[in-house]
Amino acid sequence: MTETTFRLSSTAFAEGGKIPARFTCDGEDVSPDLTWEGAPPETGALALIVDDPDARGWFHWVVFDMTGTSSGGLAEGVSTSPDAPPQGTNDFRRVGWGGPCPPSGEHRYVFRLLALDEPTGLAGAPGAADVLSAAQGHVVGEATLTARYRRR
Repeated sequence: MTETTFRLSSTAFAEGGKIPARFTCDGEDVSPDLTWEGAPPETGALALIVDDPDARGWFHWVVFDMTGTSSGGLAEGVSTSPDAPPQGTNDFRRVGWGGPCPPSGEHRYVFRLLALDEPTGLAGAPGAADVLSAAQGHVVGEATLTARYRRR
């Protein structure tokens, strides 16, 4: 039996690469495409949290209770689409994607995809802390993707 590795990627940037300006406050501020593969077989739901650890954990995107598939993805710009999965409130105090907009220097952005054994059951537009709290004890896998951005 071959063990699969849970991976998260984007065609917009490579692991550790620079996020193009179109996905930031300096551009169109649309959510980047994401693709995953290798989620554990016991995955019942997926949650995505995007934060900036260089800004003490500023949350840019909260997505929760996505269908638990071993592989799949989110299309570019899905955050504002009527087909968007359930989204929470980011630290810009709005629902959906809030692109990088660092006040100074280069910041890192960590996309964390959590495979959960069951949906969180949260309603409305919860914040990242609510989703992470509901996920405790239910995480069966995690994939991360890190990118960088510096304003001109």
